Amino acid sequence: MDRMFRVLGFWCLVIALMFMAGTMNILAGLFFLQAVIFAVLGYMNYTERTYMLLFGGYMVLAFIGIVYWSYFQVG
Repeated sequence: MDRMFRVLGFWCLVIALMFMAGTMNILAGLFFLQAVIFAVLGYMNYTERTYMLLFGGYMVLAFIGIVYWSYFQVG
């Protein structure tokens, strides 16, 4: 499971570089931050249950953020 967090960090880095190439610097910074967090968590060697709980918490926060942004900020 720790390898999957490193993979998530890699893909967040790739997405951040694409945002940077498209001059969307705020989103690039957000994805760079996520890449660093995922990479650091990937090297901490937690148990698989801890990784699942961390990922579940990340998904809850991400979904709340997306719903908030799409409901209150867009349009």
